[in-house]
Amino acid sequence: MTYAQKIKRLREVLLITQQELADLLGVSIVTVNRWENGKYEPTMKIKRRIVELYKANHIDLEGNK
Repeated sequence: MTYAQKIKRLREVLLITQQELADLLGVSIVTVNRWENGKYEPTMKIKRRIVELYKANHIDLEGNK
């Protein structure tokens, strides 16, 4: 699963918008959109925060909830 897919899956499981995820991660909605479309990849700091959100919400990183 790519980071683009992981980010979109996280949003879908949490039932939040791109704006809400952007707010949680301290980035802009444009940045989240670019990540989800595979145009950019998050920094290591943001990747760690994404992993923390997955773990905090008991979401399997490989897509098996």
